[in-house]
Parts: sequence; C-alpha cells; structure tokens
Amino acid sequence: MKLQERYDRIISYFEESMPKAESELHYKDPFQLLVAVMLSAQCTDKRVNLVTPALFEAYPDAKAMSMASVEDIYAYIKSVSYPNSKSRHLSAMAKKLQADFGGVVPDDVELLQTLPGVGRKTANVVEAVYFNRSVMPVDTHVFRVSERIGLTTNSKTPLQTELTLVKHIPSDKIPVAHHWLILHGRYVCTARSPHCSECGISDTCRFFKKNNKTK
Repeated sequence: MKLQERYDRIISYFEESMPKAESELHYKDPFQLLVAVMLSAQCTDKRVNLVTPALFEAYPDAKAMSMASVEDIYAYIKSVSYPNSKSRHLSAMAKKLQADFGGVVPDDVELLQTLPGVGRKTANVVEAVYFNRSVMPVDTHVFRVSERIGLTTNSKTPLQTELTLVKHIPSDKIPVAHHWLILHGRYVCTARSPHCSECGISDTCRFFKKNNKTK
C-alpha cells in the first residue's frame, strides 16, 4: 500500500467512526483553553477538568491571573502534575499576555510561543482547537499512533512527525485529525497493551501486522 493510500484509508475510517472528534478539555474562551493545555502537560484531561472550574472562577482572564501570586495559583492547581513549575508558568504567561497583548490570546503560533511556558505543541493546540487553523499539535499519543499505524516512519522528533502529517493530510482535515489521533491513542492504540481487536484500521496497521505475522 502506498503512503497516500494509507492516509486516505485511515482518514476515511476516522471520518466515519469519529465525525465529531473534539478536545476533552473544558474551556469557554481561548485564554481558558491556553491555561488548560498548559496544565495538561504530562497530566490527564480528567484531572485538569477537576481543577479548572475553581481556577477560572477566581481568575477568569489574563488580567485577573496576572495580579495573582504564584502561591495563589498553586493553591488551585496543586493536584495536577508539576504544580510548582506550572503555577510559575501560568503567572508569567498571564503577566506577559496582559502586558504585550492586552490580555487577548494571539491567533498566531509564533506569537503564542513568546509566552512563558508555551511551546510549539501548546501553541498548535490553541490554534487548531480554538481558531481551527491547519496546524498539527504532536503529543505523545499523536507521535506514537502515527508511527504505529504507518503515517510516519522512524520519526525522531515531534516536529518531524508534525511536518509529515501536515504534508499528507488535507489542510481542512488537519484540526480534527489531531483529535482523531489523540483519542485513538488514548482509548484504543494505548501505549501498553493496545486494543488491536477493537481497532477498525488493524488491516492497514503496520504495528498490528508486524506483531501478528507469525500467528
């Protein structure tokens, strides 16, 4: 099977099986999404969704959060992973967002990355999820699933995976494709003991074929 045929087959499957794939993070505006994504690093969306209601009630926008101390922010997010560094990043991010952008989250990947604690993946998530831009955030799920099912081959870095995916996925489908790969990795193509018997693309999956060729 040629590479683009593989992409077409997999995209067709996801379009049918997950037509409304979307983020599992809870948010109401781009600022809340940015905060939630920053909190979600190496942490589950479920845990993030448990802490953000109180956090957003206390600090609904960049201006409010910029005036909070790191210790105040920490008190709200202490149950997430790495709360010390995340509380510092959130404080610094809010201050810079308020000072440089008037509290408005910029609709630009490069500008977003000028904010403390915001890397390429986080910026791409905000762009894809809220602004529906044709960018591909690559987290551990996207990186793993893309390699397993054969969308990438021997990809060494998230950026390499990102560039390969956006080259072969139609631009209008890239934002939702991000969710397809994440959700597939979260619930089916899990890191340990993937549920291949429940997978609708096992017939084209490189990982499945490799591990079942002698069975």
